[in-house]
This record gives sequence, structure tokens and C-alpha cells, in this order.
Amino acid sequence: MQTVKMSSKNQIVIPKEAREAMHLKGKDELVIVVKGNMTVIMPKPDSYRRDLAGSGKGIYGEDHLRKERKSW
Repeated sequence: MQTVKMSSKNQIVIPKEAREAMHLKGKDELVIVVKGNMTVIMPKPDSYRRDLAGSGKGIYGEDHLRKERKSW
């Protein structure tokens, strides 16, 4: 884990190791998500639809849809 220091202009430099891991290059856009006291920085996806496809798989049990329809 590395630490960085914020400049007087509220800027930080993302360490080389992190840039390489995220495959970042100059002028790439980043997404910043704040959850409570935690901040996540990640590359902005080319397509949110493509990157999120299938991310909900397995959230609901196999018979969830059947039970839901039965409740109507």
C-alpha cells in the first residue's frame, strides 16, 4: 500500500504501480465513488452496459422468479 500527499491545490498523483494496474494513460477519465469514509477510484468504462452485463448473476435464488410471479 502506498500513500500520497495532497498538494495545496487539492491534487494528488496516482502512483505508477496503480496506474499500470488500471492500464491508465494521460487524459483517461476516472470514476470516483464515495461510500461512507471509503473512496474508490477506477477507470471510466468505455461502455457501462458492457462492463455491468452479468454483474447481478447469482444474486437471486434459482426459484426466485417463480415465487415472485406466484405472489402476483
